[in-house]
Amino acid sequence: MKQIFLLLISVFLISSCSRRNYLPSEKMWDYEEFRNTQKSFKSTDGEIKFIDRGEGPVILLLHGVPSSGWLYRRMIDGLVDGGHRVIAPDMLGFGSSDSPNGYDIYSGENHATRLLALMEHLKIDSWSHVMHDAGGLWTWELLSKSPDKVDKLIILNSIIYEDGFHPPMRMKPGIFAKIAMWGYNNGITTKTLLNKLFDMGLNEDSLTKADVEGYKKPLLENKTKAMYYFFTQTCNALPEYSSVLQSLDVPTMVAWGLNDEMLQWSPQSKQVKKDLKIADKDVHLLDATHFIQEEKPEELNNLILKFLSRE
Repeated sequence: MKQIFLLLISVFLISSCSRRNYLPSEKMWDYEEFRNTQKSFKSTDGEIKFIDRGEGPVILLLHGVPSSGWLYRRMIDGLVDGGHRVIAPDMLGFGSSDSPNGYDIYSGENHATRLLALMEHLKIDSWSHVMHDAGGLWTWELLSKSPDKVDKLIILNSIIYEDGFHPPMRMKPGIFAKIAMWGYNNGITTKTLLNKLFDMGLNEDSLTKADVEGYKKPLLENKTKAMYYFFTQTCNALPEYSSVLQSLDVPTMVAWGLNDEMLQWSPQSKQVKKDLKIADKDVHLLDATHFIQEEKPEELNNLILKFLSRE
């Protein structure tokens, strides 16, 4: 409790003097325009927004916490140009999707169930699957239910095992955690918390004001219920998926930002490679941090397209 109070106090103090020096954008990704291109799926728990572009073999791009499909905005067009149909959802509680009341509604199992329902709605029987951060947990749940749905798997700085998992905070459910979540939709404080997240998650923070808008606006719209579950449940009791990984027979590629402090590759690399039967040639360690899609979008696209083109 004391740590949470100190965190909140420091946030408010920093917010009074913290200012981000935004760089001019060579190409403007407008968040409202991005939202206007999203389609809708009414799941049993709420409306899910998603990008659906292109034709050809399907690639699903799955975000984590606290991001959304916006995380992949620099990659979508390149993958479409590479001959693929790209699906990039905002999972329930994130981005443009609904954020209904409830707690277990945001469990990994329920996220996976809704994702399978979305793909069934789109009449997509199988796909190549790209995941990031907590999207890894939702993916392991999905694969435990329907291992035949994923043709190829691409892991980008995802949660896999406890070794290497160092979340920015772990909290118990209750009033203090709710106060901390309130800080994310409190205007100036939101900006400060995002600044700290990007300082941790990027080698060099060159995000523009327009870039940050896509991360900030959902938080200002009170999209924090799914985050509350993640920080008070998932971070305290990370599910064990070793049996799921070991049972899979899916070609897998890893592209990992080597400077990521929140999700570290080295402590779990041997176990992950062994369990998923990943060849050394399919492990790519990049000079990047956590938000690898922001730092290396073109390199990631090249690696993904090359991997998917292999027989």
